[in-house]
Amino acid sequence: MTVTDVKNQYEPLLSRLNDQEGEALCARMRQELVENVSKTGGHLASNLGAVELTVAIHRVFDTSVDRLVFDVGHQCYPHKMLTGRREKMSTLRQYGGIAGFPKPSESVHDAFIAGHASNSVAVALGMARARTMLEEDYKVIALIGDGALTGGLSYEGLSNAGECGQQILVILNDNGMSITPNVGGIADHLAKQRLKPQYLTFKKHYRRIMNANALGRAVYRVTHRIKQALKQTLLPCSMFEDMGFHYLGPVDGHNLPLLTKILRYAKELDEPVLLHVKTVKGKGYTPAEENPDSFHGVAPFDPATGKAKREAGENFSAVFGRTLTRLAGQDRRVCAVTAAMTGGTGLERFAQTFPDRFFDVGIAEGAAVSMAAGMAKQGALPVFAVYSTFLQRSYDMLLHDVAIDNLHVVLGVDRAGLVGDDGETHHGLFDVAYLDTVPNMTVLAPASFAELEVMLNRALFHLSGPVAVRYPRGGEGAYLGSGGEEPAVILRRGSDITLVSYGTEINNVLEAARLLEAQGVQAEVVKINQLTPLDSELVERSVRKTGVLLAAEEQCAQGCIGQRLAARLELSGILGKTVLVNCGKGFVPHGAASLLKRDLSPDGMGICKKALEVLGRGQTEA
Repeated sequence: MTVTDVKNQYEPLLSRLNDQEGEALCARMRQELVENVSKTGGHLASNLGAVELTVAIHRVFDTSVDRLVFDVGHQCYPHKMLTGRREKMSTLRQYGGIAGFPKPSESVHDAFIAGHASNSVAVALGMARARTMLEEDYKVIALIGDGALTGGLSYEGLSNAGECGQQILVILNDNGMSITPNVGGIADHLAKQRLKPQYLTFKKHYRRIMNANALGRAVYRVTHRIKQALKQTLLPCSMFEDMGFHYLGPVDGHNLPLLTKILRYAKELDEPVLLHVKTVKGKGYTPAEENPDSFHGVAPFDPATGKAKREAGENFSAVFGRTLTRLAGQDRRVCAVTAAMTGGTGLERFAQTFPDRFFDVGIAEGAAVSMAAGMAKQGALPVFAVYSTFLQRSYDMLLHDVAIDNLHVVLGVDRAGLVGDDGETHHGLFDVAYLDTVPNMTVLAPASFAELEVMLNRALFHLSGPVAVRYPRGGEGAYLGSGGEEPAVILRRGSDITLVSYGTEINNVLEAARLLEAQGVQAEVVKINQLTPLDSELVERSVRKTGVLLAAEEQCAQGCIGQRLAARLELSGILGKTVLVNCGKGFVPHGAASLLKRDLSPDGMGICKKALEVLGRGQTEA
């Protein structure tokens, strides 16, 4: 068996590869990862660090039957390559191509959807319990990164999994966080001895022999207590063993032969097992090893140099961070909170300028909101910068900890709307709906950088209670207005149809108005600045005149602004036609935002066509 033999079909031949062939395969996979991700963009450093671990897993387990549950899924690319998708890696994260995260609809080898953190152990435990209940036979593995252990859900899963007594393997891929520090060279030596195949074999047989009679069981209990006391003093495993896990590690995550042996041993254990693996993010690619944070999520780059193929322009996240830093300089009560997304939310400058007022809670969005509530209760002005999709995880805390007491917590809701390549788990398509259900909430939607600055200032110093300022990924469009103080404004007068939108989608609405004008249709354009509470007065006046409302938005259909406006028109007795242009009732797949907009019809041409249809004017030429 050679690497060539498995070039196009790794599975199920991996189990027959010898160690040398397996290591050669790892080297080739790393090369292909860099080549492909340099063209498609994606998560690189974490995947490079997980190559040997993934190959070892596939040498030991059959993921078409055994269930491998990824946490977040940032390290799933090697898994995809090993499960029949190697030739499709050039389509990674592309519209119509394979997803950047595990996706059960894509492959039987993807056991569960991934994209959000800290849930893998609980999901895997559910699968293990289903296996027992239904009397089926397969192994269950949860692969979780060290960063996900900052989320409380991971410990809920670990606590229950450790107590269950059933076969479940949790693999902790530790690529940066110190779980519990070792104590000197003795600890290192003991850890290495515990992982030797001879020790593992001896341990298995010793336990069986000593449990054969009463005297042996008594001796075993004494020696076991002594061993546990030593381990708790010297080894980084006491926390997991206290939870009920058989702890193995720490293991060199780039030693393929050792990983394979340990996994084979773990597979035989009929109990909860936690394998602690130490890996290096960016392994094998120098630019990623030297700067793993920059290569966590990357745009297309030159693989020879590691430099981006095109420089990123100004974006809303950067403007948000710069504005918040400036406002913090004016008021010492202002502080910033993030959930392990300092760079992604544009807060690097704030962290450097005001380190005593910057708080990173790790992957723990619920904790971030609760902490912000406590800060607000004591007179601080906390601003929690978070992606729209991850804010969903904090809904209970928004209701219970913030809204009931009407606390002044400001949310910087980043990546609102379509985010493109990361797909279903990352689009920010639900915040407009769910934030509207939170009592006392105010939601602002800037359409330009200038409006973001105005609205953030207003949110901090002129409003009370919980306030969300939502803004998209990337840069602004043709609209460069600097308003935002009023709930809504009319940007263009017309008499035939009322076009309504908010945020940067207003650019597509203005384009549609220009296209409609070429067709002899005069469209009135209303821009909503404040989504919650919604002031519909301008829209109602406009629709009384035009008789037609078209509301366009990058949001899910349920609870969207268009629905709320239609209800207001009905209650006000305003008769007319209503057209809602949005992202529909389902989940939106991955792909470039421009392509998604084209197919979902919230772009300028799509809005124009919808308007002409409702007006009975036919369609424009493509």
